[in-house]
Amino acid sequence: MKIGIIGAGNIGGNLTRRLTALGHDVSVANSRGPQTLTALAEETGATPVPVEEAARGAELVVVTVPLKAVPNLPSGLFDEAADGAVVVDTGNYYPQRDGKIAGIEDEGLTESRWTAQQLGHTVVKAFNGTYAQDLLDRHRPAGAPDRIALPVAADDASAKQVVRDLIDELGFDTVDAGSLDDSWRQQPGTPVYGLQEGVDAVTKALAEAPRERSADFRS
Repeated sequence: MKIGIIGAGNIGGNLTRRLTALGHDVSVANSRGPQTLTALAEETGATPVPVEEAARGAELVVVTVPLKAVPNLPSGLFDEAADGAVVVDTGNYYPQRDGKIAGIEDEGLTESRWTAQQLGHTVVKAFNGTYAQDLLDRHRPAGAPDRIALPVAADDASAKQVVRDLIDELGFDTVDAGSLDDSWRQQPGTPVYGLQEGVDAVTKALAEAPRERSADFRS
């Protein structure tokens, strides 16, 4: 699969490592320019590109940047992506880092619903509560008793399945976490966030998620 990754931090970098190792054709971009990605490219065989080119021809694009940076991504970012391209959002809202985002704070949008609006493209929320190191160290074959499960939320059922299949290829189980409007169940501060457990525990954690964010999250 041709995959574009926008953001080369912990999650973006380790997804680049794993996806290239699995044989995918990966282009990777960051805000500082492709010249800063030489070492990652040499390590993985990924192609460093400007952000404007990250989605060119891609069947799947991973957006893994701080939420405050999402509105600054280039307009028309997905214009040259493959037809029906799937966009994965790994982002989380941290007010201390991102500042107040009115759509999330005042209008009650989930983080991924807000991100989809900014991008002008529906997204699949995944990997947002995953430890980056687990992508390298905790992958297991299907059926392994200690295989971790990741929640996946999306409005588009076919896009969700593409991402679930890719996560399975990466060595993790998945749990259907519903639509983007349900994705608050996997946002920071919820029981599933950072949970390193299997399908049953993840399913239970999603069901037990409180709707309101805690006061210390907002402080």
